[in-house]
Amino acid sequence: MAFDYKKEYREFYLPPAKPGIIDIPPMNFLAVKGIGDPNETGGAYQQAMGLLYGAAFTIKMSRKGSRVIDGYFDYVVPPLEGFWWNEGSTAIDLTHKEHFHWISLIRLPDFVRHADFFWAIQEATKKKKQDFSSVEFFTYQEGLCVQCMHLGSYDEESVTIADMEAFATMKFISPMPEKYLPSEERPSYGSQSKKDSSLDHHLKKAKRQAICLLSTAMI
Repeated sequence: MAFDYKKEYREFYLPPAKPGIIDIPPMNFLAVKGIGDPNETGGAYQQAMGLLYGAAFTIKMSRKGSRVIDGYFDYVVPPLEGFWWNEGSTAIDLTHKEHFHWISLIRLPDFVRHADFFWAIQEATKKKKQDFSSVEFFTYQEGLCVQCMHLGSYDEESVTIADMEAFATMKFISPMPEKYLPSEERPSYGSQSKKDSSLDHHLKKAKRQAICLLSTAMI
């Protein structure tokens, strides 16, 4: 049976509907960075989805080709994750999605090394006759977070985020004052769309000096 990250790491991808504290370790990802409305037909975000999944499935299906990846095991491609923010603002402006900045991510299994990544980019470029050079090997550690499952429409996430910040304050820890704001990644960011989503809000302990980003994990 294929290894399923959502099932094996439920604490990361399927948290409770009430805020809680979790420490997320370093992970490697495929990543594409961009700006623009995720709902724009043929826009940068939709193109990024094709690149991410193209590279992800090239690695997953390598076992059926000539590429031998040391330590490979069959697995379910992990879910999308992402950073969303508005440049120069501490809040997401849902009325102007064309100004969104984002980094879209798909987690990589630990057996994938840089050499395997570069092979996958070259292989996907050759087979799909498409430029995959914008896909990056991205290592990131979320670290200490308040995490919560958001239930409802995407545009109602601010209520869940406020609950997470109140929980953090109660625990004598404070959100990192960074430009990145929690918002789950999704193929479409329509205001009427509904999707359960797992939100992570990075934290710092009182007087602790550190640089972190706010981020999210989509289920």
